[in-house]
Amino acid sequence: MSHAWGYGPSNGPGTWAEGFPVANGPRQSPINIIPTQAQFDPSLKPLKLKYDPSNSKGILNNGHSFQVDFVDDGDTSTLTGGPIAGTYRLRQFHFHWGASDERGSEHTVNGINFPCELHLVHWNTKYPSFGEAASQPDGLAVVGVFLKIGAANPRLQKVLDSLEAIKSKGKQTTFANFDPKTILPGSLDYWTYDGSLTTPPLLESVTWIVLKEPISVSPAQMGKFRSLLFSGEGEAACCMVDNYRPPQLLKGRVVRASFK
Repeated sequence: MSHAWGYGPSNGPGTWAEGFPVANGPRQSPINIIPTQAQFDPSLKPLKLKYDPSNSKGILNNGHSFQVDFVDDGDTSTLTGGPIAGTYRLRQFHFHWGASDERGSEHTVNGINFPCELHLVHWNTKYPSFGEAASQPDGLAVVGVFLKIGAANPRLQKVLDSLEAIKSKGKQTTFANFDPKTILPGSLDYWTYDGSLTTPPLLESVTWIVLKEPISVSPAQMGKFRSLLFSGEGEAACCMVDNYRPPQLLKGRVVRASFK
């Protein structure tokens, strides 16, 4: 089961608990954020994101999404501040999106979906490796950014232009000289809570930092995301859409806000 999860009727999020019992755990992600119930916490620091464009190395279709990978053996691309202590290194970023512009984000705000959500995945450098950090309660920090339909986003275009080369599962190509900070919104106000990976193995090791302000994406650009395939070469083509997990129960967790 562990390798066969996906987003279809027979292997989608509703079935994940069979292979990954933590799917029903106390700090699962994503969640529905209700801004009026989030607690403003004046002790939360501003986010400090420092990314070195030369660290971006490749882009891969992993059969669930596509991800841009970064060299993460030095402290040149890091996240500090915000709700975390210490330094977290950027490992990769990826997106989740829907078959239409109506839904596709993993987190929701007041139950409202966005068509797409960007995740920047960082790991705590107090652990020796990403793999070891991923199983620790404070091991990972993921910055989530909503994408909303609007004007075309020129800063996303380099990423989207690479998708043609990685249409099917398992395809990868080099992806050099990219600074993910360029695709972040102007405001870094955020909500934060203790959560999990949103894909198997669903480890409860993520400090979530969800930015309040979305970035824009055009309908044509969203079409580029949907041109990817879940399937590998030689398999029946299966469009990569609706690769998101629905919101999970809050189970008593508190969502804090860096802003009033």
